[in-house]
Amino acid sequence: MTVLWTAAATAATAAAGGVATDPDSRWYQRLRKPGWQPPALAFPVVWTALYADLAMSSAVALDSREAGDASDGQNGQDRRREIRIYQGALAANLILNAGWSWLFWRSRRPWLAAAECAVLAASSADLVRRTHHLNRGAGVALAPYAAWCGFATVLSTAIARLNPGTPARPQ
Repeated sequence: MTVLWTAAATAATAAAGGVATDPDSRWYQRLRKPGWQPPALAFPVVWTALYADLAMSSAVALDSREAGDASDGQNGQDRRREIRIYQGALAANLILNAGWSWLFWRSRRPWLAAAECAVLAASSADLVRRTHHLNRGAGVALAPYAAWCGFATVLSTAIARLNPGTPARPQ
């Protein structure tokens, strides 16, 4: 069942990112943040909803193309190839997603995390495009994920700009 695979993959991503995240650390508390940053409670609420959306939208998209007869010659080969490419794009996106937490929270490298987040945002937009190609409704449903990743890039960059020369470790 596809939804089990996508749910497990997104849950693993959330867990991997969660292990690295430490908003109570002295390092993070000392960082200057833009006044428009959402309250701390918004992040787990938004990410939980987005991970659920990602798991469901991806499963719907994958199942919508797999439902066709994959044994009908060239058309079936094209569908299988499209599914493999989609799965690879989803896996890469999830790795980028979890990676941001490790770069920002554990490595304490705001600029590197902001750059990686820009790659995540581009990957998320591409995933929305791919999802929409497989299933229009699922693509529309996944659009908030790409929008939030774009917002996260802007926020990460703002934090990096407000904290030039921030030491990686408190002294």
